Amino acid sequence: MVSSEQRRRQLAREKYERQMKARAEAAGRRRKRNAVVASVAALVVLAGVGAAAAGVFGSDKKDDKKASAAPTPTASKSGKYAAEPAMSIDTAAPYTASLDTSAGKVTFSLDAAKAPHTVNSFVFLAGEHFWDNTKCHRLTTDGIFVLQCGDPTGTGSGGPGYEIPDENLTGATYPAGTVAMANAGPNTNGSQFFLVYKDTQLPPNYTPFGKITGGLDVLQKIAAAGVKGGGSDGAPATPVEVKAITAAKG
Repeated sequence: MVSSEQRRRQLAREKYERQMKARAEAAGRRRKRNAVVASVAALVVLAGVGAAAAGVFGSDKKDDKKASAAPTPTASKSGKYAAEPAMSIDTAAPYTASLDTSAGKVTFSLDAAKAPHTVNSFVFLAGEHFWDNTKCHRLTTDGIFVLQCGDPTGTGSGGPGYEIPDENLTGATYPAGTVAMANAGPNTNGSQFFLVYKDTQLPPNYTPFGKITGGLDVLQKIAAAGVKGGGSDGAPATPVEVKAITAAKG
């Protein structure tokens, strides 16, 4: 027989998955809408250049080669990037990161060997000061025990402007101390990540890429203060401002 505690945890997991599914569907609608806008813009440009359209299509292969080389992107005026950064980390080397917040410091190791794209992106964004002066916008305290950070807008829908593939999912589990990517569906990882402060059961859908080495007590203290306005899922009652995130080899 399923106990009331097991049922409560099951309902919490189902709620979390429904929210993730809703976000994935919303992201899909945004991508579709953006694709339509881009198509209209392309038609306008092609109409303006007339016969030069053949030249545009003729440069596709060159553009593809540039894309595959994935040069280090530069930030647009909106603070976002056009493409995933070029691979620049040593996947055989250890990397560490430090999350300096208003509630205290959390340190963790990064698994570059098992999650190279994720760690490469994390190191890149940290070096760009992408997360400086942002906030951890989401805390869950029932069934799922995580603090979610990394959204520059603080709304839960922001990101760096590019997406990276899922990694390290085979047999993935989420015990206390796990650092993993939040997403809006398969292969939609951006800049949002979550820190697990208590053993949590989730399906293996979220790229685990790090392990907390210090500051787990900081997270537990944040969780103990609860969610703003009550409930078990929302902004933490204790505001968590990210002062800076740094990442380095070694």
